[in-house]
Amino acid sequence: MDGKGDAIDADGKIRIIDIGQPPKKRLMRMIVGVWRMWHAVLANRPQVVHFHDPELIPLGLLLKCCGFGVIYDVHEDVPRDVLTKFWLPAMMRRPISLLMTGVEWLAGWCFTAIISATPDISVRFPSKKTTLVQNYPILNELINQEVSDYLCRPPHFAYIGGIGKTRGIHEMVDALGRTDRHDVRLQLAGEFRPASLKIKIESMPGWQQVDYSNWVNREQVSIILNNVRAGLVVYLPTPAILNAYPTKMFEYMSVGLPVIASDFPVWRGIVDKAGCGLLVDPLNPSMIADAMLWILNNPDEAKAMGKRGRKAVEESYNWEREGSKLIGIYNRLLSD
Repeated sequence: MDGKGDAIDADGKIRIIDIGQPPKKRLMRMIVGVWRMWHAVLANRPQVVHFHDPELIPLGLLLKCCGFGVIYDVHEDVPRDVLTKFWLPAMMRRPISLLMTGVEWLAGWCFTAIISATPDISVRFPSKKTTLVQNYPILNELINQEVSDYLCRPPHFAYIGGIGKTRGIHEMVDALGRTDRHDVRLQLAGEFRPASLKIKIESMPGWQQVDYSNWVNREQVSIILNNVRAGLVVYLPTPAILNAYPTKMFEYMSVGLPVIASDFPVWRGIVDKAGCGLLVDPLNPSMIADAMLWILNNPDEAKAMGKRGRKAVEESYNWEREGSKLIGIYNRLLSD
């Protein structure tokens, strides 16, 4: 947000400033991205700089020293998340995790405000500066006016998002073959991380029951979700995931889909309270397959689960409620 420069035009419309395509190599992306952001901020002179990439913390500290208001938007539990980064050498993960713990502690005391995506993240930062703004879906963004009647949909399931070992891709594909139904299919969309994982997953027998798309836009996401029987979010129990709030689960709920989700305590509280799906051991493909079959064999109850999930999103898990908190932070900082 900008009260002095020209990042907001005279008519009040937000102007997007493109800093260019990032380099493909991770290290170069971090260096070049920071350099470009530094010049973009200096050129536009905003009152408040709002960022969420952890590699921008040093830049944020520099900008704070230069007199800018700085908001650090913490989407993930970075110290825990580092422990599962496949691209980091195993022996370096714990030292980097400890380093990030210290860096974020410093950031918490220096930055103007902290936004956290989950209650578990909030407790790591100064309470007076921290506001919980959860990444819930926009209420009607993914609703499709041409949605097919739930009971007439094919026996398909969906997973949309980053695809990796910790996201349960092996278990999802394995579960397809265990249903003993060749008409059961997984609508899979997202980027494999790392790319080499795709070759391994394609060699699994269950891959024959996968319809794979790489990157899809939001309109395509809507089409997929409005033509399947349930959404899968069967992440594996890693330290960074156990207390996370999976955005895709709320997106599934927002379109009236029942969910098949990992049985983690935080997720159990959401799914059980809303009565919107089935909980499974994400390490047990047979249990995932049984949950899929239950959804198909009990269509009326599955449809009712989806309706209850949609109601929970309407009442609690939507961006309309959370976005007002963010606007409140901006208004407070811009009026200081």
